[in-house]
Amino acid sequence: MIVIKSKSELAIMREAGRIVAKTLEELKQIIRPGVTTYELDQLAQTIITRHGAVPTFKGYRGFPASICTSINHEVVHGIPSKKRVLNEGDIISIDVGATLKGLIGDAAITLPVGRVSERARRLLETTEGALWAAIAQCRAGNYLEDISAAIQDYAESRGYSVVREYVGHGVGRQMHEDPQVPNFRQGKRGPQLKPGMTLALEPMVNEGTAETRVLRDKWTVVTKDGKLSAHFEHTVAITNGEPDILTLP
Repeated sequence: MIVIKSKSELAIMREAGRIVAKTLEELKQIIRPGVTTYELDQLAQTIITRHGAVPTFKGYRGFPASICTSINHEVVHGIPSKKRVLNEGDIISIDVGATLKGLIGDAAITLPVGRVSERARRLLETTEGALWAAIAQCRAGNYLEDISAAIQDYAESRGYSVVREYVGHGVGRQMHEDPQVPNFRQGKRGPQLKPGMTLALEPMVNEGTAETRVLRDKWTVVTKDGKLSAHFEHTVAITNGEPDILTLP
């Protein structure tokens, strides 16, 4: 069942989204070679709780950290660790969720560590572009398939593949609500977009094959061919007009 949010619920989700955005902005400032993903996680937890929210991911289905940190060929759900040190030329995806007054904001960004290769830079630009192409389709009267098609077309037209095992989702009082938001065509229109729907759009774009596998930690998803992957995400509310991005600063 797709939950339509009230104006008061959307206002709280926007507050939660701003906390997520603030967290990502502060994390961005300390990304450099030598920093550990554990340090990123600890800072994120401090920022989120300082603003009166709770890290959504911590304890979710047993996840042990406040954020997900996925490096290079890691697609999503990487676990922060004192042993994972960022190196010059890496790319790192940081996924952040904050729960405020029972409602959730969810966003992700992939960042370069120092100077990165041209191929890495182009992958990041393409994945972020796919997210904005998806957001442009978030208008009342459109269909879920319009969002999925926009992501797939944008990424594949630039020579990349989109992950199929993991998708975007509705979000609100639960981390994962209906509907699922695939990053590729389903061959059916799906639900029509209506004001009050809130969606976490999250293109996951791979340099090589779309195929993935899960590591022994039972969380970290990696590309099957070991090539780079990037991930960008915003929480978006459907309105009677322009898309309302709830996870902007």
